[in-house]
Amino acid sequence: MANKDLTKARNAKNDEFYTRLEDIENELRHYTGHFKDKTIFCNCDDPRISSFFHYFSYNFEYLGLKKLITTCYKNHEIDLFSQNDSERAIYLEYNGDKNGSRVPDIEEIGVNYLQGNGDFRRNECIELLKQSDIVVTNPPFSLFREYVEQLFKYDKKFIIIGSLNAITYKEIFSLIKSNLIWLGYGFKAGNAFFRIPEIRNFAKGVYDKETGLVKFRNCCWFTNLDIQKRHDDLILYKQYIPKEYPKYDNYNAINVDKTADIPMDYDEVMGVPITFLDKYNPEQFEIVKFRKGDDDKDLSINGKCPYFRILIRRIKK
Repeated sequence: MANKDLTKARNAKNDEFYTRLEDIENELRHYTGHFKDKTIFCNCDDPRISSFFHYFSYNFEYLGLKKLITTCYKNHEIDLFSQNDSERAIYLEYNGDKNGSRVPDIEEIGVNYLQGNGDFRRNECIELLKQSDIVVTNPPFSLFREYVEQLFKYDKKFIIIGSLNAITYKEIFSLIKSNLIWLGYGFKAGNAFFRIPEIRNFAKGVYDKETGLVKFRNCCWFTNLDIQKRHDDLILYKQYIPKEYPKYDNYNAINVDKTADIPMDYDEVMGVPITFLDKYNPEQFEIVKFRKGDDDKDLSINGKCPYFRILIRRIKK
């Protein structure tokens, strides 16, 4: 049991990436119309240092929120990065400005102790989840499947950060194909920068000693809230020239290496890179399937498999 607990603690530590306020502001400005009279739940955050808590508490009246709840995993130290070794976790409730200062003062924030460690899967955290309308947070990437499954189990709206690779999980892709989850607006220039609690070994160019930030290129926002980009048609300009679009060996579809190269005059099935989902409009295209050919093997061209492809077809209007 001790070794199991140590492994869980190590995994939890490796999942700690703290989202910058500027990235939160840049994404959430597209959702402001969804927040009025809603209870927001940030259930994977240290409430006192979380930029998510900062954003929602300082914009509480502007957004017209009903309530803000934040919880964290085994942490009730007020230093910037605790060691997650507390026996009890806390959750904070904020119901807006009461003294006219227009800022969230400490006496206006309700501090409540949890009985357990604050894990989002524990019953007391699930009870808080049930009270919420929209979940906004940066959940543990290693538990992403389980985290999303819980959100759908309790029929919650959400805006969360995840790895772009999560698209390749069969559980997540099934939700994307069914138009139950989609990509948000994303990080500036496709780069996400996070603070970390301790310096770890990263590949060259990932960790910046001067800023103390870790740079990830494979992160994105996932949501099930309607946003304008879902209704913007992808503008196409290339014409279909057969020799420029080879067909797969094991599926009747053409291969398209770049989203920008999708032909404007081809109405059959096409294989496109997963980055297509950033431009995906379900009113313009339908998703047919992911990655596999008719033989249930990876799509191939002349015996070679390109990187993961999503098979799509234009919707005839």
